[in-house]
Parts: sequence; structure tokens; C-alpha cells
Amino acid sequence: MIETYFKNKKICITGGAGFIGSAIARRLARIANVKVVDSMTPQYGGNLKNLDSIKHLIDIQIGDVRKKNITENFVKNVDYIFNMAGQTSHMDSMSDPYTDLEINAYAQLSILEAVKKFNPNVKIIFASTRQLYGKPDYLPVDEKHPVRPVDINGINKNAGEQFHLLYHNVYGIKTSVLRLTNTYGPGMRIKDARQTFVGLWIKNIIQNDTFEVWGGNQMRDFNYVEDVVDAFLAAAISKDSEGEIFNLGSSEIINLKDLANKLIEINSYGDFLEMNFPEDRKKIDIGDYYSDFSKISNCLGWSPSINLNKGLQKTLDYYKSEGEFYFD
Repeated sequence: MIETYFKNKKICITGGAGFIGSAIARRLARIANVKVVDSMTPQYGGNLKNLDSIKHLIDIQIGDVRKKNITENFVKNVDYIFNMAGQTSHMDSMSDPYTDLEINAYAQLSILEAVKKFNPNVKIIFASTRQLYGKPDYLPVDEKHPVRPVDINGINKNAGEQFHLLYHNVYGIKTSVLRLTNTYGPGMRIKDARQTFVGLWIKNIIQNDTFEVWGGNQMRDFNYVEDVVDAFLAAAISKDSEGEIFNLGSSEIINLKDLANKLIEINSYGDFLEMNFPEDRKKIDIGDYYSDFSKISNCLGWSPSINLNKGLQKTLDYYKSEGEFYFD
């Protein structure tokens, strides 16, 4: 198992109480020395419930990566940094662009400066997004596709990426970048659509409320969170990942109406309304998107193993059991 490579290693996870960060923490907590850092800002994805099963095994630090003293402290004396801290809402980035800039760009530069000064031998894996491609010129989208963000979030995440690559190229810092597609699973924020619309759909369907599907014909790919964790661990242990960008994705392509119907079928009940895009959202929607993930498959041996039916079932089961910790 890939986790054995991390035995007794010192791990830091920024955004470690969030969706994917906490999944990495849960995977490594029993084999490595894990420290998580999270601001626990209410409008973002941090939720201590995500760490409840391992809280006795890890070091949990509440701190904001935008603060220099916090950053300089957590980068010291660790072997790997899984850099998951970020602002993910596209609409929030448009209404509050300066906060998005601080988290997704400035804070990333601050982390890298601290690494250069205090721990230049650490390996950093940075969570980026497919959003920075913008509206695709062709499908599936590979890493050579032009970068043309349609919102502030994509611009700032691109800056965060470029900082990581620059610090590798100029200073020799061991960095890798993963561009995530739609990710879902236990631990995601479901009280609203700030993190993912799938989360809000799941909340509504469990509560027997009708959910909204905007548009509906957009083609998308999806990754279950444990597959995404596998990708981050694979990138961490491979020298071939250093200085590289990798798309994550799936060969299981589906439009949003079919995804909604699949979710209802798996759940055995539910209903949705097809809605026109609100004008402000329509301007930043990327339309059809799915990834070519052959580069990471060929270089690191990664490909997703959990299909939509199984992943959605696991996700529904989790929130039916633990939803009270996520609904409000």
C-alpha cells in the first residue's frame, strides 16, 4: 500500500480540516506524524468532524496561512507539505476578490518563502483546479491546453501554481501541482454550493427537498475523494512529479441532468428542477469540461478506481449517518 512510504514521516497538511486535506490526514494518521493547520473560517470547508476519528493521533493547529508567523512555524521540521488551503468558491471570488487573492496567491507565496528559508528540502504538493483552463477549446482537456481563467478564482489559483513552479525552477524546491476536477465524497461542505454543487444536491435529497440543476447538459467528470488522496500520495513519493503539473479526471463522463437522475436512483427518492443559469453565474460557467489524465497515469501510475455509482452510494450513506454535523 502506498501509505507505507510515509511510515514515521512528518507531514503537514494546510487546510487539514477541510474536505480533501482531512481525507489525507485520515489516510496517514496511523502511520506518520501528521500535523494539520486550518483557519476554521466559517465560510470555508474546515469541519473538525472530519478529524474526529483521528484527533487523538494528530496535531491540530488552528491558524491562518495568510499570517507570516503561522506559516513560518508549520513549515519547519516536516518531510511533506500537502498544500490544500484555498478559497474554492467561484462566486465568492467575484464578490470578494481581495480575500481570494490573499488566500490563493499571497498565502502561497508566503508558504514558499518560508519553505525556502526554513525547510528547503521539503516536498510540497499543491492543490490546484481545472477552473484555470476556462472554457475548453477541445475535449478532453490536457495539460497543454491554454490557461484562460473565466473568474478571479482561476486567476489566483494560476498565480499560486506559478509560484510553486517558479520556486522549483529557481530555488530547487520540490513542488508538484495537481489540477483537480469535480471532487466529491464524505467530508465535503454540503450546507451550500461554495465548495461543490454536488454537496448541496446531496443535502437537499437527504432532506427530501427539491434541488436545482442549472443548465443540465454540461458534460463533466468526477473523482471520488479517496481516489484524489491516492493521487496526492503518489505525487508526494515520486521524484518524477517534481516541477510538474498533472490533471486529475475520470473516463466516466456524464451530463448534469443524468448525474441528478443517477443520484435520485441510488437514493431511491428525490426530485430536481432544471433552471436557467443566473446571469452572474452564466458569465463564468465553463460549459463542458472533462480531463485528459493520461499524463499522471503514465508518469505516476494513477487512475481512479471508484466509479460514480459506488462513490455516490458511499457519499449518501455517510451523510445520512453524519449529516447533522454538516447541514448547518
